[in-house]
Amino acid sequence: RLRFDYGQRIPWVRRLDDNQLAAIAGPDSVTLWCDTPTHGEGWSTVSEFSIDAGQRVSFVLTWRQSHEPPPTPIEPADALQRSMDFWEDWAERADLPGRWRDVLLRSVLTLKALTYEPTGGLVAAATTSLPEAIGGVRNWDYRFCWLRDAAMTLASMIRCGYTDEADQWASWLRRAVAGRAEDVQVMYGVAGETSLPERELGWLAGYEQSAPVRVGNAAAKQLQLDVFGAVLDALDLARRNGVVEDDDSWELQVRLVEHLETIWEEPDHGLWEVRSEPRHFVHSKVMAWVAFDRMAEAAKAKEMDEQAARWRSLADDVHEQVCGKGFDPDRNTFLLAYDSDALDASLLLLPRLGFLPPDDPRVVGTIDAVQRELSVDGLVLRYRMDDAGMEDGLPGVEGTFVACSFWLVEALCRIGRTDEAVELFERLLELTNDVGLLAEEYDVTAGRQLGNFPQAYSHLALVNAALALDQS
Repeated sequence: RLRFDYGQRIPWVRRLDDNQLAAIAGPDSVTLWCDTPTHGEGWSTVSEFSIDAGQRVSFVLTWRQSHEPPPTPIEPADALQRSMDFWEDWAERADLPGRWRDVLLRSVLTLKALTYEPTGGLVAAATTSLPEAIGGVRNWDYRFCWLRDAAMTLASMIRCGYTDEADQWASWLRRAVAGRAEDVQVMYGVAGETSLPERELGWLAGYEQSAPVRVGNAAAKQLQLDVFGAVLDALDLARRNGVVEDDDSWELQVRLVEHLETIWEEPDHGLWEVRSEPRHFVHSKVMAWVAFDRMAEAAKAKEMDEQAARWRSLADDVHEQVCGKGFDPDRNTFLLAYDSDALDASLLLLPRLGFLPPDDPRVVGTIDAVQRELSVDGLVLRYRMDDAGMEDGLPGVEGTFVACSFWLVEALCRIGRTDEAVELFERLLELTNDVGLLAEEYDVTAGRQLGNFPQAYSHLALVNAALALDQS
């Protein structure tokens, strides 16, 4: 019962031969080949048949633009074998630690599968509008490429031995942010599209009656300062691991950091893409420090002394401001934002980013505070919805955030609490489905995954946690 345009358009179906049908609606067309007879019933195409154990029946559905001739049919068994060969060959190239190797491999395979091969763009998830709470309104379209996700994937692929893929992701990053630095977006389409207008599909009820269903994402036009640090950190890691960098790539990085010089003191919408007023989020400022720090070191290595000194001075300024305005000495913890007493889970990333040494009492105190105040049955929330210091502009609640829970694993590992980290890591692995995949969130009360699926961010966090444990 094929429908186009998100269920709005019933296609015109015509028979091309005994085993071939074409369905056309405006610019889109699909062709169906099958081994069994078909007939129409109402607005559906039906095939009824019997099959014995070991017997194969093929149904092949291929999309094309409606003005193009029907494509050449494929042989399903051959296509399946080619696909299996590709993935097996790709998996054999992985340089993964022995402990949890299968889990790690499943996650890097998922990241590869979420990548659009022609461009190297990585979508955040393969779905739109799977709810963060059943019946709630926090339903978003994740079928786009976030700079943050691409940068983290680049770093993960380098650590897992996939240098070719790292080069591909680095190339996508460079193309995505090419042009004026002030025009850099949070996310892009898989081919680099910049116009991603958000709209609601009112004729769809949503998953388990969780409306609205959204396509597009308005967060694309938000200011999120952390993406500058994420991109420059990833390209710095690529540079230090032998990924080719030409003059254009370096010039692009210089333009990005020079633009950041002019905006780092502005409030933004932060890592969590809040739909309320911009704020001075601590994580955003820390990532600005990352950008200046990495570029200062790179400029020093290139003997660009003037730029290195300027960016080092800016890094010091950001560091001083964050430690002064974003830290609560009475509670011994960093905070979600300068004007807030609330916490958020992005603070768990402090030891990874090198903002302070892992054994700094402020880092240890922050990890303890996040674990104490944001944990639900051992898993971690992004932030507490009922906290007076955190207003994200949306009604309702959400589940625990899978990536944040893996961030806690990594943070515990980096401060030397390895046994505790291993225990939590192995518990989190039990949240995966039967083929090892993770959504964005987990409802500890209902015992089910929530949100878009499979989620790149969750699998990236799993990979980083496993690698940190292996190195501990």
